[in-house]
Amino acid sequence: MFSKFTLTDKLLFVSAFLSLIFAEITFFGGHKTEAIFVGLWVPSILGFGIYLKLIGTSKNE
Repeated sequence: MFSKFTLTDKLLFVSAFLSLIFAEITFFGGHKTEAIFVGLWVPSILGFGIYLKLIGTSKNE
């Protein structure tokens, strides 16, 4: 299943997952505003990954 993913896909997924974990740790540590800021990185990282995929597929056509 994971053989379909490139190294870039895996790195972006891991970075999104780590920022989610870091946001949760920060939130439960009492820094709610900072946690929300870091939590907003997750969709941004995933959106950037989708953008990279779209650019890669358009160059192959």
